[in-house]
Amino acid sequence: MPASSAPPATPILPRAYRRLRRMRWPAVVPFFAFLAVCFGIPAGTLAYQAFMVVDPATGESSPGFDNVGTALSGAYATGLLGSVRLSLLTAVLATVLGAVIAQAVVNSRRSALRKAIVSASGVFANFSGAPLAFAFIATLGTTGTVTRLLDLSRTGFSLYTFTGLVLAYLYFMVPLMVVTILPALDGIRTQWREAAASCGATRGQFWRHVGLPVLTPSLLGGAVLMFGTAFASHATAAVMTGSSVPLITIQIANALSGNVLVGQENLALAMSLNMVVIALLVIAVQIPLQRRSNRWLA
Repeated sequence: MPASSAPPATPILPRAYRRLRRMRWPAVVPFFAFLAVCFGIPAGTLAYQAFMVVDPATGESSPGFDNVGTALSGAYATGLLGSVRLSLLTAVLATVLGAVIAQAVVNSRRSALRKAIVSASGVFANFSGAPLAFAFIATLGTTGTVTRLLDLSRTGFSLYTFTGLVLAYLYFMVPLMVVTILPALDGIRTQWREAAASCGATRGQFWRHVGLPVLTPSLLGGAVLMFGTAFASHATAAVMTGSSVPLITIQIANALSGNVLVGQENLALAMSLNMVVIALLVIAVQIPLQRRSNRWLA
């Protein structure tokens, strides 16, 4: 057979490279071990204890669905619905306001303004919990500075209500949405706008037919992230409103500490299991949206 027609030789990988390929998978073992210890064991314990019913007479535990049924009925169902309602409302408002602010930042020609807003958003997005509640109480509480300055008490406004919680949550959720959506807005290429303009499309037509369809996965993913953030928040609501606004996180804390009834730890775990299920649903929705957004804006 002529030398020119001989089949190409199969490249032989160096022995060190082949060994590296075989040894690559153990590198992720510490990560999975971390997941198993920090997430798997607590989640398994939570699920197991949630389905264990304690007999108040004997103190013995037996498998059952009483805790889960109680967590989905009565005042506990009201708290779960209250948390979902608060999370949905704040997620929608934070998504809209954050997207508008982020678009204004992208359109701004002043780099100093962009840097200042991005830096401030990063700080405000992490300013939550008890410090944020105390700041709002000092500002918009019954004797707060702004309340007395604008005489808000005559309008019937009260910080210690559902509306007050919405304002407090938006304080850190809107900056978080700004930071989240900015990369997606930066991914809207100038060439797309120029191509649309060359075809006679107006700015509104560009956003209606090109911009918004491309940004929809990112916007929905950001809204899902905002929902999860609000749904899991506890300290701000606990300090501001206590139990006056029924939320599932506050009910879990009360059940664990025995503020209402003693011996309701397993009931608290059942309510926590409900939150875990909702969180998993949120993650299941966010992952495909994030993948689709990355595919469009890559």
